[in-house]
Amino acid sequence: MSTISSVSSISTASSGGGSTSQIASLNKQIQSLTQQVKDLSNDDTLTDEQKSEQEQMLESQIQMVEAQIAQIEQQAAEKAQQKQEAQQPTTESATSAQKADGINRPTDTNQINVYV
Repeated sequence: MSTISSVSSISTASSGGGSTSQIASLNKQIQSLTQQVKDLSNDDTLTDEQKSEQEQMLESQIQMVEAQIAQIEQQAAEKAQQKQEAQQPTTESATSAQKADGINRPTDTNQINVYV
């Protein structure tokens, strides 16, 4: 039963720090959970049914930690994309304001005045 209490404390992720440190911490948790699964097979005090239940629980813990890692990576990618997009429109708007091709952006020699 000590396995269950240690698993519940491992499943909580730290909210502070950068995404790299969070991912490293979560990878350590995965390694710890994987080691617990390996140790479970050597435990003679449990029945096969109890081992199976605990193994399933540990595997679900591993999947949850992997999902947390994927979420952190996705958030980091979104932040990077937002940062890139924040920088990109300023350069595009400057170039598009200077570029008047007469089609949708009239030039001095190519304008249409429509009066209805």
